[in-house]
Amino acid sequence: MNIEQLILNGKGSIVDVRTYEEFAAAHAEGAINIPLQEIPHRIDELKTLPSPLILCCASGNRSGMAERFITQQGIECYNAGSWLDINYQQSKTTQSH
Repeated sequence: MNIEQLILNGKGSIVDVRTYEEFAAAHAEGAINIPLQEIPHRIDELKTLPSPLILCCASGNRSGMAERFITQQGIECYNAGSWLDINYQQSKTTQSH
């Protein structure tokens, strides 16, 4: 299943790895904010979230770094790039209902 399908079907957990300030300004609906630098300390929390984890940030760079680290911890996750892309996919779901 691709990322678009996961989002359209509401599967997994959206994790935004931007800073608290960036997240507070705007984010994808239903996203959880765990800044990139906190990921190593919050692995146990990540393991409790419904999988797969759908990671996002501003451009896809930080979520790509998070994806590599989280995958090494044995957690299924995908880099979805920008939170704006997720927002767009979510808006398609709303339109189809």
